[in-house]
Amino acid sequence: MRFEAEFTPWDQGAVPACLADYVKRHPAPASVLIPGCGAAHEIRLFTEAGWPVAAIDFSAAAVSKARALLGPLGKYVHEADFFADSPVMKSIEVVYERAFLCALPLALRAAWAKRMAELIPRGGRLIGFFYFDQTEKGPPFGITRDTLTGMLAPAFDLIEDSAPSDSIPVFAGKERWQVWQRR
Repeated sequence: MRFEAEFTPWDQGAVPACLADYVKRHPAPASVLIPGCGAAHEIRLFTEAGWPVAAIDFSAAAVSKARALLGPLGKYVHEADFFADSPVMKSIEVVYERAFLCALPLALRAAWAKRMAELIPRGGRLIGFFYFDQTEKGPPFGITRDTLTGMLAPAFDLIEDSAPSDSIPVFAGKERWQVWQRR
């Protein structure tokens, strides 16, 4: 409904600097999944770097918007449910997180962590932005560091953690760029 109303305050409208830096520092292509992709601005960065990419969103309006914005690159955007099996989610090495976890109802957090561990193979990575706040109302729904670590630590190791320099207002001062490697 938010895409239909064109209310997307989480959309940066560009590729975040931390992600561009990560791709530059890791030139070997890896297959990427972008769940809850929204407008999927990052597809261009991944494809230009030679990284195979699949972006998914359960919202038909989001998929339509992304395809329209991306032109020929729109072929990488698919309507799909992250929690259900789909051919576009096979052979994933990296999952890019940007405002997906914080958009999910709190009751889906455990399922999100379990699904990440299922999708990402040993040595693969969960990269992206995590919104640290103690909000009861959302989205965005904040999370504490301890809660996120508790969800991911059984299958992942945190290998990078930094403050982004170009956060959008809704996340400013409360998000971290993190890289979690699958054990």
